[in-house]
Amino acid sequence: MKGYFTRREFARTAVAGSAALTWLGARRMPRVFAAEAGKPALLGGTPTHKGGWPGWPKWNKSWEPEIVKVLRSGQWCGFGGSGKVGDFEKAYAKLLGAKHCVTMASGTTSLLTALHVVGVDAGDEVIVSPFTFIATYNAVLMHKALPIFADTDPNTMTMDPASIESCITERTRAIVPVHIYGMPCDMDPINAMAKKHNLAVVEDACQAWLGEYKGRKCGTLADLGCFSFQNSKHIPAGDGGAITGNSDELMDRCMSYHDVGRAVGTYKGKGYFTRGSNYRMTHYQAAMLVQQIDKLVTDTRRRQENADYLTAGLNEIPGIQTVRLPKNSRAVWHLYAFLYDGDQFNGLPRNKFIKALRAEGIPCSDGYHEQYNDGLLDEAINSRGFKRLYSAKRLKAYRDSFQELKGNKKVCETNVGIFQTLLLADRGDMDHIIEAIRKIQAHSEALAKVV
Repeated sequence: MKGYFTRREFARTAVAGSAALTWLGARRMPRVFAAEAGKPALLGGTPTHKGGWPGWPKWNKSWEPEIVKVLRSGQWCGFGGSGKVGDFEKAYAKLLGAKHCVTMASGTTSLLTALHVVGVDAGDEVIVSPFTFIATYNAVLMHKALPIFADTDPNTMTMDPASIESCITERTRAIVPVHIYGMPCDMDPINAMAKKHNLAVVEDACQAWLGEYKGRKCGTLADLGCFSFQNSKHIPAGDGGAITGNSDELMDRCMSYHDVGRAVGTYKGKGYFTRGSNYRMTHYQAAMLVQQIDKLVTDTRRRQENADYLTAGLNEIPGIQTVRLPKNSRAVWHLYAFLYDGDQFNGLPRNKFIKALRAEGIPCSDGYHEQYNDGLLDEAINSRGFKRLYSAKRLKAYRDSFQELKGNKKVCETNVGIFQTLLLADRGDMDHIIEAIRKIQAHSEALAKVV
């Protein structure tokens, strides 16, 4: 078995439990951990959590009539913001406080479209977060541009604004901060840096539906914001995506590009068509999504309340570092992540900690790793196209720069993630997570010898 899961593999593992348990409300209760001294499951003890966890995605039979209605209509393809696609675009823009929304075929096509619209082209450079799903890297590479990595702040697990300026060259076109796991980036200094150097900013908010930064929603904090509605996401349609923004001109360009380059609104191109592709969403996907908006709001509140409770409990455990969010911000927790310090667990390695926590009935993962060492970027920079666009000296310096990502290396080597469905369970189940970690710490010396 690999030493790590991808986020989607982990999601499939985490949701294999039972249906959602009864919600007990948000009241705080005294934490009493009677079983703390009990043996961990890996040492022959009883697992802390014996039941299942909420499954995902959750289907609601009441959604079916609207979807069947679309299927029977024969009008399945979404054109120009009409029908169910248009209904969802209006509703999602209103939910986020954005002026416009254009739906897409996926989160990846949202990123591809947004980067094209802000002018990213072959030979450009785009500053991105290295701690993200691989689609962020690939969207830049698909434009024959280099993804230049700003470092990750270990305290926030998001892009470190202080590391951005040293990444900027005469080829830099845009910055793509990633609200990873639904945790908002510190956008004010990122936007200030972009303004100073005349750069576009595209938010990768593909895991951050309803995330908030200083009273505004993620996806409305920059030139454009990109979302995903893939199966594991908080508002899923199997696949699908969206771009949000407040500029009529930029959003008309998004609409045009995703609809094979048809002339739209303020963006007419040089004729009826301009450059574009087919990244449209279908009406039956939109019919699924528009009916899930109220559920998204309710689920988000539950995740946040449980995450707050979990954070308070984990902060009491030496060796567990919870995430620091920007001031006046709220995460939405696609994964609930923390950093693990094995020195505080008698040297128990992270992989053994994860194995012990899973044995206690708590699904967890070691999250993203240093993907820039996996060969994808080597394949790109060794290709004929990239060698035409960049000098050998530039490509070598680019490859060497990966070794400078000390903050990201620390996060990749120490983070542990708990999938969002666990935050939809009972308040008492949050105590199970805390109790299981306490139990592992109490017996960490013995666990280090046997697991």
